[in-house]
This record gives sequence, C-alpha cells and structure tokens, in this order.
Amino acid sequence: MPEYLAPGVYVEEVSYRASTIEGVPTSTTGFAGLAPFGPVYYPGGPSTCEPLLVTSFPEFELAYGKLDQIFVGGEWRLPYLAHAARAFFLNGGQLLYISRVFKPTPGDTALGVASASFAVPTPTPSTATWRARWPGSMGNVAITTTVTRSRDVGVHTGTAPFAVTAKPGTVVEVVPAPGPLPAVTTPFSHDTLRIVQVNPDGTQTFLKDDGSSAPPNVTDLLSIVQLNVSVSVDSERTDAYTRLGLDPNDPQFIQKVLDQDHPVDQNAIIWLDYDFGTVAGANAISLLLGLVGTGAPGTTVRLANGNDGQLPLSSDFLGLPADLDDATIKATGLCALGDVDDIAIEAVPDAGALDSPDEQIAAASALISHCESLQYRFAIIDGPQGSSVNDIRDFRGNFDSSYAAIYHPWIEIIDPNQQLIPGAPPQKLLLPPSGFMAGIYGRVDVARGVFKAPANEIVQGLDQFESNIDKGRDEVLNPEGINALRFFPDRGYRVWGARTLSSDPLWIYINVRRLFIYLEHSIDKATQWAVFEPNNETLWQKIAQSVKDFLQVQWLSGALLGATADQAYFVRCDRSTMTQNDLDNGRMICLIGVAPTRPAEFVIFRIGQWTADATSS
Repeated sequence: MPEYLAPGVYVEEVSYRASTIEGVPTSTTGFAGLAPFGPVYYPGGPSTCEPLLVTSFPEFELAYGKLDQIFVGGEWRLPYLAHAARAFFLNGGQLLYISRVFKPTPGDTALGVASASFAVPTPTPSTATWRARWPGSMGNVAITTTVTRSRDVGVHTGTAPFAVTAKPGTVVEVVPAPGPLPAVTTPFSHDTLRIVQVNPDGTQTFLKDDGSSAPPNVTDLLSIVQLNVSVSVDSERTDAYTRLGLDPNDPQFIQKVLDQDHPVDQNAIIWLDYDFGTVAGANAISLLLGLVGTGAPGTTVRLANGNDGQLPLSSDFLGLPADLDDATIKATGLCALGDVDDIAIEAVPDAGALDSPDEQIAAASALISHCESLQYRFAIIDGPQGSSVNDIRDFRGNFDSSYAAIYHPWIEIIDPNQQLIPGAPPQKLLLPPSGFMAGIYGRVDVARGVFKAPANEIVQGLDQFESNIDKGRDEVLNPEGINALRFFPDRGYRVWGARTLSSDPLWIYINVRRLFIYLEHSIDKATQWAVFEPNNETLWQKIAQSVKDFLQVQWLSGALLGATADQAYFVRCDRSTMTQNDLDNGRMICLIGVAPTRPAEFVIFRIGQWTADATSS
C-alpha cells in the first residue's frame, strides 16, 4: 500500500475494471522498392530518412515520383514500386509506408554522389550549392530565382532613415531620393545593398557587403529585398517558395524553408548548401547576387548528375538495421520498415523482376525471413514474370512458411501514362500482383475483419491477367499453396485462393495466420503494463479478465468458431499454469486457446432423388 507520513485525509483513485486490450492495426502495409526520388539513408544525407507514410497515390508521387520509367543499371525499367502503390490505393488500401531502396553505381564512391547539384557562382568567402535532398534522376530539376522589392519602408526622421518593417539580417536596397524605386528587372549593385542590424538600444546599423557600416542618407528610400524560388520538377509540378529572407534570424530564412533535414515543405526536392561564416552581412549580399545574377534579377539553373543507380541485389532489399551506437546511421530496406510497429503486411514489388532466378528467390526469402523474425508481419510474394504453371510451382517449392502467400499470374494494365489515340491499340504493362493484393487485404480488413479470408474478391484497376487459370490448372496450383487469380464470366477478375506457403495443416489459411498475428500482437502490446507487477493472484485475475474481454469481442464479431463463448475460447492464468519454479524465476504464464474460423474453401451440396415415401438419412 502507499506510504503515508503525515496525518490527514488521503483520496486515491483506483480502478476496479480489468485493463482493456485494444486491437492493433492489421491493414497498414509496407513496401520496399526502387523509386526515382525520395527518402533513403546515406552518409551525410538528411537525417529525416525514415519510411514515409502515404495515404493516397498523389501523396506518393510528391515524395517518391511518378509512374515514368527509371534508368537503373544502364537500362530503362518500370517503376514497380510506384505501380504497386497505385494498385494498393485502387483496391482499397489506406495506409502505406514506403522504404526506398537505392544502390549507387560502381563509379559513385558514396550514395550521396548520385544526388543532383549546381554550384552557385558566389563571391568569397563561401560558395553556395543547390543540392537535391535525395539521390535520383528526379533531382535534376530546374530552379528559377527571382526577387521581390517592397515599397519604401523608411521612416525619415533624425539623421538617417529607419527601416520600420525590417528584421535583423534583412537585406534592403538604398535608393537616392526622390526615387523612383527600381523595377523588378533592374540589376543590383553592391553599393546599394545593405544588411540591417538592430542594436541593443533599438537603433539600426546598415552594413555593406564588406562588413563596413554605411548608413543611408536621411532622404534615401529603403526597399526590402526578398527571394522567390520556383522548382520545376516536370510539366505538371512546380514548387514555389516566396518571400524568402537571406539571414539566419529571418523567420523565412531561405535555409530554414529549404533545409536539408527539416524543410518547411516535407516533400521539398532541393536544399541550399551555404556556409555563412562569420560575416553574415557580407555573405547574405554575396548569396543574393550569386542566386539572382548581376544582370536583371532572376536566373534559371538546372541541377545535374542525379542518377537512379544500379539494380539492387536481394541483400539491398533486405537492407541493414540502424546502428545501435550511432544514431546518425539509419536502417535501410526492409529493416527500415521493421522499425515501424504498425505495419502488418509487407511486399517487395521489384523482386519478381530481378535479373536472375536466384536473386528472385533470394529476395522472396529475405522478405519471408524478415516477416518471420518480426513475428507480427505477413509477406505477399510475387512469382517471376511470365511464369508457366510449372515455373510457378518450381518457384513456390523454395519456401515453406505460414507468414507468406504467393499469387499467380502477373496482372496486365493499360499504361496510365499513355495518351490514347483513336484507332491505335493501347499500350499494356505487366505488373506483379503484390500491390493489388495488399490493397485487397486492407479492403477486406476494414470492411469485414482480419478473420475474413482475402479471397473471392474483385481485383480493381486491371485490363486482364497475364495468363488464364482455369479450373484444371487451379486444381494443380491450389493444393500447393499457390493462390490463383482467375477470370469468371459475369463475375469478373477475382482472387481465387486463400492459402499460405505452409506445409503445416494448422496454418494453411491466410486468415488463420493473420488472425493469430492480430491476437498475439494486440495482447502483447496491451499487456506491457504487467511487467514487474507483483506476480500473484491479483495480477493473474486482471490478465485473465483482460484477455477474456478481448476474445469475447472477437467471438461476437465472428472471428472465432463456436455456438458459445466456452466453445470459442478459453483463458487460464492461475497456479495450474505456473509451477513454483516459474514463480521463483519471475515467469507469469497465461494459457489461451481460440477456435479460429476457416474459409469455406470447398462448398459442397449433396443432392439426391427423394420421394414422399422415402426416408432421408
């Protein structure tokens, strides 16, 4: 009981209810794959390189690029990751984490070398460089820098004008009276530019580019100079950043808005690499003149040398974990997805299109091992493109896991980038099924629940399947745990299989494995409070009641089999489940049994002739 040290009345809040177990998400998905841009860890790169959560395909495009082909390893390849993300959302998926995989070309000594850049020709003491935040061809953007000149902000009192709206570090242009103020296209001169510094007594000091004080005349006009930066990514996307300042004290400082690690725009393509040194005023003017040029203020430059690297190996898709002793070294590939606790479904859409069969098998094995090691993940495997029935059977034979499922064949779509021409046949693309299936998993989970098998469901956003699977072929594939994608006249394109890659009869169905993942993860996450609690009957009763309440809800929702709760589940946590040795070693053991519902895979109707005087049996 609590310790009381002084006489008095003490009111304590207590709970007489068992702690509630809240179900974990089951439809949150993670993809690892190739993209022309987007967050990925590399030494010296942005620190905010963790997998991003996207909730729509336009959001994916802003961060990772569009559906255009990418030049990887000396050849053009389809962006299977982008197409998988599009298929995911078309089929009902809602929450998707992306872990970009990038492998630099042999000529690049470091991954950051593949990031596009442009050196701004500024005077000494420093050199400014526009840099793409991430490696990739999408970083080769065009940047247009222009200026904004304000009206006269000087208050003409005393011996010098006072710039009333200027903040410390603001660049102003001094214009002799009576003006007029320069037009936007008027070139700048070193002699007319000043940096405003605010003194402790509130007065202002005006510095030239060499750091010397140069107060304006009492009648001079003062105009604030700010930058506008426009980043042209393609014909459909231009990112605009307006009224940027040139001093670190400015809230709209250009290096804060376009920062490497934490830009104002999370999806900013570029950042400005510039060391202001010790003379902030001089460097700010140098930077201004370098960015806008010495002619009419406004220049357009294009970043160069951004490339998409080479085709990763299966080990690159698996990636590396974060360094436990160095917080700056972040996880990559699938290991980066492993750091996101909410993810329940994972896929590698590029795996089935790797160059060699051995690499395809190795990538699928890496994904399965990753999900098994994390315990609460389920993998969707893609077979090789163009596989025959025998090819996919050979491929499937390499795996035995209840934490994965495979689907066959690939899916054909009309190229969404193609402009349709009347009379001309549309161009088709072949895509792996994992993106479509991950979306269907999410759709079924939201509409019905994780206990419902993701089968007999319509596949959205396709033209047709790569090959036709009829009943005869399905009778070969289904017993081996290969889930067929089939076309049925008048019923459309459907998922026609619900089996895992396991040879264990207890775990052959996807919904059974995913239901147990859901139950185990939910109980694990919601009972962390019990660690280090006194290991006695009070704790056992609380734990047992929490689990019973949780399973009761699952049974009522249809996840468990049984006409009564006693038939659907049991929970025991008492001296019958623990020995004295368990108690002495700090172990609390709770036994839980559940009866999962399995899909009606074979619906059988037995029909026979019957007459009025016959007896039924």
